[in-house]
Amino acid sequence: MLSILGYSWIGLGIMLFMLSALGLLRMPDTITRMHAATKASTLGSVLIMIGAAFLAPHLWFKLLLLGLFILLTNPLSASILARSAYLRHGFFNKSGVDDLKDAE
Repeated sequence: MLSILGYSWIGLGIMLFMLSALGLLRMPDTITRMHAATKASTLGSVLIMIGAAFLAPHLWFKLLLLGLFILLTNPLSASILARSAYLRHGFFNKSGVDDLKDAE
């Protein structure tokens, strides 16, 4: 029973990774691409670790720490990369909204 649950969670995580890749291809600009990639890959990674915890229960604590690390660092690194891309290349969002224009 635990193996079925584990492989189900891993399958959901893989589907989110594929959705993340589709978002990278379909989104029009850098900010929305980073948003799609970050959100889906973060959740996909956590789901895969949940599945791995069902398959190898003796590793649950290490997987929990790894999941927390990914939950904290993945969105932060994407935010820093987006800010860096904005400062280097200027306004590149096709939505027409420039929230960082007055923040510099």
